[in-house]
Amino acid sequence: MAIAIRQLHPHFVGEVSGIDLRAPLARDEVAQLQAAIDHYAVLVFHDQDLTDEQQLAFALNFGEREQARGGTVTKKEDYRLGTGLNDVSNLGKDGKPLPSDHRTHLFNLGNCLWHSDSSFRPIPAKYSILSARIVNPKGGNTEFADMRAAYDALDQDSKAEIDSLVCEHSLMYSRGSLGFLDYTDEEKAMFKPVLQRLVRTHPAHGRKSLYLSSHAGAVVGMSIPEGRLLLRDLTEHATQPEFVYVHKWRLHDLIMWDNRQTMHRVRRYDQSQPRDMRRATVAGTEPTVAQQAAE
Repeated sequence: MAIAIRQLHPHFVGEVSGIDLRAPLARDEVAQLQAAIDHYAVLVFHDQDLTDEQQLAFALNFGEREQARGGTVTKKEDYRLGTGLNDVSNLGKDGKPLPSDHRTHLFNLGNCLWHSDSSFRPIPAKYSILSARIVNPKGGNTEFADMRAAYDALDQDSKAEIDSLVCEHSLMYSRGSLGFLDYTDEEKAMFKPVLQRLVRTHPAHGRKSLYLSSHAGAVVGMSIPEGRLLLRDLTEHATQPEFVYVHKWRLHDLIMWDNRQTMHRVRRYDQSQPRDMRRATVAGTEPTVAQQAAE
């Protein structure tokens, strides 16, 4: 069966059929999916009942695995997964939903804010590949925003204003906006702000896109209030319904997205019920801007 792709949104998102991701991919299949993710920015695969090892093997067709260190307040000895995947569940090491006052749970609520994965790293992530192992019965949709279409829709004056701007990104900005302010000295050092361009150009097709995230908390050369107001205005613009695709998860769905071209967020869900989502993250290859000023 040949790979087929159906577009799900006027701007982006391709639904892929005709492929079983449990098996190793042929070279031409990798090439087709690479071209598809460049074009659609988000790919949706249904009925992919993968093991962690199969999910990671699929991700490695598109680059190296991103090292997870520095993206969580969970201690290594408390990790639930030991397979190299990022745990995006609401579960503790015992497999049960975390208590509502658990520090990891409170920190992870930041995933409900619009963001781009790992924009808080000097070299941000390229692709994220999320697998639904247990789907929560209430809520938990994931929304994606096409940041290319959002950039294209800006007027020329706005594009000229922002094209060369640089922002500071940190997990402390996104979590702080929800009132999570308690960090150890080690965490403060780990979450130190990094610099990212506000406008990125995609290496495959040359389209420009907004590079926004709840992790962005300052614009270099602007006062904090002025910079945050600009970022808020741009985020409101970029997340209008015309730029957003809403995915309602089915068991064993797998979604791959390009963090250089999109933002996403999970919607609130019933935290008393298990939700097991596992993410393979493909590392980026270069910073968006030199990092010296953030050191």
